[in-house]
Amino acid sequence: MISIHPAQLQGWLKAAEANTPAGAQPIVLDVREPWELQTASVKANGFQLLPMPMRSVPARYLELDRSQPIACLCHHGARSAQVVHFLMNNGFTEVVNIHGGINAWSHELDPTVPLY
Repeated sequence: MISIHPAQLQGWLKAAEANTPAGAQPIVLDVREPWELQTASVKANGFQLLPMPMRSVPARYLELDRSQPIACLCHHGARSAQVVHFLMNNGFTEVVNIHGGINAWSHELDPTVPLY
């Protein structure tokens, strides 16, 4: 499994553009619970932000395009790592985990994102 730190996201997005279908953007798949999204969220910048709680991924993963690059995000990186593993086992190849989750995002990219 490949992990990137939030500070590496812009570089990953630039590299992912080459593998993104025309007219589409890479996806940041936020696998946190709805209450967590209300508490703290990231701003979509160069990517499509898609909330899909981890428990719903097995029922909803077919909504995702296997050819579209996906970076998975959670609170600290454990749930998103599990989702990356699940997606890779189901034929997704352009998937990475955002190591440290939204907590690291707040520290590395955007201090206005609340910590919880």
